[in-house]
Amino acid sequence: MAAPVSGLESAWQLVTGNFTEFQLATVITFLLHETVFFLSGLPSLLFERFGLFAKYKIQKKSNTSAYQNRCVLRLILYHVCVNLPVMIFSYPAFKFMGLRSSLPLPHWTVVVSQVLFYFVLEDFIFYWGHRALHTKWLYKHVHSVHHEYATPFGLTSEYAHPAEILFLGFATIVGPALTGPHLFTLWLWMVLRVLETVEAHSGYHFPWSPSNFLPLYGGSDFHDYHHRVLYTKSGNYASTFVYMDWLFGTDKDYRKAKAGGENEGKNL
Repeated sequence: MAAPVSGLESAWQLVTGNFTEFQLATVITFLLHETVFFLSGLPSLLFERFGLFAKYKIQKKSNTSAYQNRCVLRLILYHVCVNLPVMIFSYPAFKFMGLRSSLPLPHWTVVVSQVLFYFVLEDFIFYWGHRALHTKWLYKHVHSVHHEYATPFGLTSEYAHPAEILFLGFATIVGPALTGPHLFTLWLWMVLRVLETVEAHSGYHFPWSPSNFLPLYGGSDFHDYHHRVLYTKSGNYASTFVYMDWLFGTDKDYRKAKAGGENEGKNL
């Protein structure tokens, strides 16, 4: 006798029933990413454009509407021309590593443990990759594109040179590739990672910001400092947590600035 299907599994069956696994892992994954990314990233753009929640804005400076629009248009181009092809061409590798979309869904303990593993591994790889991007040659020719927005807003989180998208994107997919996850787990990881990086680039630090409640979480204030100072002095290279920067002393200037009550930074 077949095991009863839970409500979540019924919903999963409804979502996945009309597509092949290839379509789910590529086009549907891409559309999910775009939906979560733009819906979570647009609020901080609008806050900045219309001067909303100004007392929570980390920097006093704001981007012009034209500069914001330039970011959005280039993001659409990069996503369609870089992200989508990468998803399509990486499917065979993920399939080989054990990706599946069929029922039953993995137990919640498996999902949680895998996602936590992805966050820790991604943060470690991202730290060293990001730190390398701040060397003179790589910064000038690659990473400076991302730093065109010294005053970040949520959507700037994925505004980067195509080479950087591939370079640091590896940090995001290596964990799932190693574990061969269920597609449900992969989608959850992608959604959480997008929400985290959008929040870190939002340019706003609210009383309800995650960094006020989650130990070792960097968040918007931590990463905003990285954007507003000279690339040789920025530090704060990790993506999600703060312990890598603390261990290797690359957050010293940030800590000094916080201790001195600095808000805008002196090395713009």
